[in-house]
Amino acid sequence: MKNISSFIVAGFMLVAVSCKESEFTERYPDPSKIAETTIEKEYTGMMYTNREYILPGYGNYFVTLRTSLNRYNQAVGWPNASGQYIPGSAGAQELWFNYYNTLAQYRELEKVYVAKSAEEQADKKIFMLTARIYLYDYTQRIVDLHGAIPFTEAGLLTKKNEDYANSNAKFDSAEEIYTLMLDDLKGIAQELNSITIKSVYQKPFQTQDYVNKGDLTAWKRYCNSLRLRMLNRVSDAESFKSRSNTEITEILGNAATYPIVESNDQNIQINVYDVNTDINSKGFKDGIASGGDWFGNTAGKKMIDHMNTNADPRLKIIFEPGQKAGGVYMGIDPTAVSASQTAMYQDGKVAIYNRYTLSHNQFFPGVIINAAQVNLIKAEYYLRTGNDAAAKTAYETAITQSVKFYNGILAITNATGITDATIPTQATDASIAAYIAGSGVNWASATTSAQKLALVATQKWLHYNIVQAYENWADVRKLDLPTLEFQVDNANNQTLPPFRWTIPSHEITYNPTNYEAVRAKDNLTTKLFWDVK
Repeated sequence: MKNISSFIVAGFMLVAVSCKESEFTERYPDPSKIAETTIEKEYTGMMYTNREYILPGYGNYFVTLRTSLNRYNQAVGWPNASGQYIPGSAGAQELWFNYYNTLAQYRELEKVYVAKSAEEQADKKIFMLTARIYLYDYTQRIVDLHGAIPFTEAGLLTKKNEDYANSNAKFDSAEEIYTLMLDDLKGIAQELNSITIKSVYQKPFQTQDYVNKGDLTAWKRYCNSLRLRMLNRVSDAESFKSRSNTEITEILGNAATYPIVESNDQNIQINVYDVNTDINSKGFKDGIASGGDWFGNTAGKKMIDHMNTNADPRLKIIFEPGQKAGGVYMGIDPTAVSASQTAMYQDGKVAIYNRYTLSHNQFFPGVIINAAQVNLIKAEYYLRTGNDAAAKTAYETAITQSVKFYNGILAITNATGITDATIPTQATDASIAAYIAGSGVNWASATTSAQKLALVATQKWLHYNIVQAYENWADVRKLDLPTLEFQVDNANNQTLPPFRWTIPSHEITYNPTNYEAVRAKDNLTTKLFWDVK
């Protein structure tokens, strides 16, 4: 076996037209059984490959997030144990494999695309432009976890005619990858404004694109909202400060040229229409282990306390009280001793994530970028650049959108098999207004920029919870907010949550020469370049 990043799919089919599931077999047949694949099928194949890391899949939630990010974010509560701040190797490796499988699918798409005539390339360029947006979204996630990763030379095994010896990929620095993606996304944003999709290709694009259903305007919003997210992520890094502010100003000041996600009906997400297809959220239930002692969906004290104290209208939608808690919402204290944490759970006192809204809801969408997230990014930017009024508006808009986002999720629940709870009611406009006006949330209650940033950061944390765990951890690290307290693990070298994940062992084993260039920074205690606070 060779290095994972260069050809992770050596043991797998290279394109998602090879999917085994019956729902995809007819539309996307195994390429080994057909004479020729197509741009359209390769395009869907790339998206299909990482569907379970967007839709709430079992592996992502149970193996990867349950014992790592959801704990580092205190989006869940759990009993303390030695070694708890070391990311699980199985979860990190599964995510790494999936990312490079997805990247290899994209490289195969590139290979098929460049082999076509100039005319067909021009006609189908929309597939390549939007595929890069989707790939860069996933790439940012992986870079924000690990820092330097193989990228520009990765996934090229088939392009190199399966020359294993020359397919080992160099590591690109996180700064280099961010620069590449931001440069290309800006160009894509401009090109999407001038591209024309011929009528004969509009239906194929709509059919193959199960993210935005061929909606060109939605892809423009996705592209520019992703740019906002990336630019804001690097806004404190010295080498990106000027670019960040300049380009965010340009995007927000020209909605016609650079549209972004502004409302919940514009959210970028993978919707579930039929749970009997592969596009479903069946893995959510077992992924957060609502029925077992795995602490995948048990509430943390800080989040529950904040929601209780401020009468958060999302509380009863996102959580449900423990079965023996008398209707009181309580979370596990991360600083308590393990025995008391476990006893609290075993006594039925700990709140869990609401089964109707989340874990048992097979129609829960695959969340990518949504309006509340975008407005919270805007609030942070406006606060950073001294526009308090605009920051306040974006902040309050985001809260309303977040509550209504979860209202909308509740409205599409199809949870079954729940006999000991009732479907919560949706939050009202009056409850949202009262929440925004409350002393612990009200913009006017904060008198300094630091206090206002804490308000914004807290709302990000509440909105993301376990639903957008990767974004949650990135923002918690970038802002050092909200302030989270952890029990120090003195029995382990890693005494507190890490600042990054290390490179999985398979990559180190099979790409040793290139790994040497990043070995010095490959540890849990070295911050990412954008994490400067």
